[in-house]
Amino acid sequence: MSFENWAAFVAASTILLVIPGPTILLVVSYALGQGWRTALPMAVGVALGDFTAMTLSMLGIGALLAASATVFTVLKVIGAFYLIYLGIKLFRAGGTLKAEPRLDAVSSAKMMAHAWLVTALNPKSITFFVAFLPQFLDRHADFWTQMLIFETTFLALAFANAFGYALIAARARNVVRNPRAIRIFNRTGGTLLVGAGIATVAMRSGN
Repeated sequence: MSFENWAAFVAASTILLVIPGPTILLVVSYALGQGWRTALPMAVGVALGDFTAMTLSMLGIGALLAASATVFTVLKVIGAFYLIYLGIKLFRAGGTLKAEPRLDAVSSAKMMAHAWLVTALNPKSITFFVAFLPQFLDRHADFWTQMLIFETTFLALAFANAFGYALIAARARNVVRNPRAIRIFNRTGGTLLVGAGIATVAMRSGN
């Protein structure tokens, strides 16, 4: 695996992680209601949930990789169009972040478990990883080494992202409630996702 490929994975993962989905909305809801103490358990729960979904996805991708080069290539193209779809959806999302403060007092362990369940058991998580990861895999390199590198990288980014969202929601609540800021954020992220998908399609067409 080249450094350039890993750097592209980091950039694309960062863009995708900051998109407010069910997991981030849960993190923000707890942080709005209970403050900064939610940051660590929620971040750990999110990382564990992503580890579960990503591992299951990688094992499935490994089977496809071993079974057929054609199927794997088709999956990469589908994944590229999926990125474009996510980008358009994000661009049109507007300026709302529907996260209501959770005021129910729960332990750190329960918060962590809740974050893990929401992240790991969301069917979209596994679908996302199956579509996303093949864009960066090298069929000619060792699969398990790539799996270790990509998982470690993504989980570190997922932890930092969830931790950051929780701190921002707890300390700067006006930011997560500002429609203009969310709209700019969504449109910037959506544009970058569409660009990543188009670039992947262009690369496949040029091969």
